[in-house]
Amino acid sequence: MEASVSYSSTMDDEYEKFIKRMNPPRVVVDNESCKNATVIQVDSANKHGILLEVVQVLTDLNLMITKAYICSDGGWFMDVFNVTDQHGNKITDEGVLDYIQKSLGPDSCFASSMRRSVGVVPAMDHTSIELIGSDRPGLLSEVSAVLTNLKCNVVNAEVWTHNTRAAAVMRVTDEETRAAITDPQRLALINRLLCNVLKGSNKYREPKTVVSHGLTHTDRRLHQMMFADRDYERSVDDSLDEKERPNVNVVNWQDKDYSVVTIRCKDRPKLLFDIICTLTDMQYVVFHGNVDAEGPQAYQEYCIRHVDGSPVKSDAERERVIHCLEAAIVRRVSEGLKLELCTTDRVGLLSDVTRIFRENSLTVTRAEVATKEGKAFNTFYVRDSSGYPVDAKIIDSIRQTIGQTILSVKGSPEESNQSQQESPTRFLFGGLFKSRSFVNFGLVRSYS
Repeated sequence: MEASVSYSSTMDDEYEKFIKRMNPPRVVVDNESCKNATVIQVDSANKHGILLEVVQVLTDLNLMITKAYICSDGGWFMDVFNVTDQHGNKITDEGVLDYIQKSLGPDSCFASSMRRSVGVVPAMDHTSIELIGSDRPGLLSEVSAVLTNLKCNVVNAEVWTHNTRAAAVMRVTDEETRAAITDPQRLALINRLLCNVLKGSNKYREPKTVVSHGLTHTDRRLHQMMFADRDYERSVDDSLDEKERPNVNVVNWQDKDYSVVTIRCKDRPKLLFDIICTLTDMQYVVFHGNVDAEGPQAYQEYCIRHVDGSPVKSDAERERVIHCLEAAIVRRVSEGLKLELCTTDRVGLLSDVTRIFRENSLTVTRAEVATKEGKAFNTFYVRDSSGYPVDAKIIDSIRQTIGQTILSVKGSPEESNQSQQESPTRFLFGGLFKSRSFVNFGLVRSYS
């Protein structure tokens, strides 16, 4: 039986390579036809997931997709994107344009990212740890403290929370060697101790920290983990203003045997990726699509079928699609105070920072941790553990704790709590770590 499965997989791979050689992808980059955006057209033989792979390449470059036209009916895929940089300018960087051509053109090799397991993954230069469990105040502090005690250095991480659940993808190295951790006994110990930390009062949703193999895209993995954990089963966050709530609708187009999904919501970076990622992992195929995000509000419309060829079959399936897309939109929307840290990296840095948050009654709702060339670049979204607006006295307390650091506040806490726009100010948390960084903060509901 095993030989048969292996043979079938090999044949599928060879067939896909053959189709690709006969019909190589074609990428056209046009900076002339549109006055305010770069137009990127991708033509290729069709396959399930190709739309997500293309969108993933563009969003990983932090490009803003303002318009898109999608057509993949039949055996051919064609997509046209209008993109800009984060400042609304055309893409003129030759390095970026060359990367797009190589990533999506004839020489590309779209990597499969369908893995769904959760756990600790040894990689070339780091070990990837995937966690999901019940959210609670101080959770990230406890997880990072365990890793520090186990002589693990966090080189990058991303943490999302939604509907009482928390998911994280963390990449760590050994404290001494700064290499991946491969010892099976040590990996088992990490699994066991982190699982103990993640255990909460929810008896029906146990935390997951099991060993798996392979690597996948971090944001996609977080979507997959939360989807598998059924975080969509609760309604959209009631704290969202009515204007901020996503409007998702699904109807069947009987004449064409499609289901038509329409989405209206506030635009933000990576919105298109989040929606296409969710549809793809729910095993739906987008045959036609139209995206318009040139203003503050984004409009998206898709003609979809399940991979078995059928449109949405029942009211229950329709409601599930709506709830899952709402969750995908809201997961990346983070309430609270945006804090940005920039300092020299060291072992235990994340543990120390999150401990200070916890000691000052702040809970982390989302985090992005990165290191590069000995520097740590971390972003945290925090709120008061009791649900109240963050008080300026808490910031004063943090400033006293971290030492020689300059802290500035944009507006009053009341004004900041009402703001739904992302603040341009930044929080550089350097004084605690004996660097002379300036500290600013802005309270936002982030749409980045």
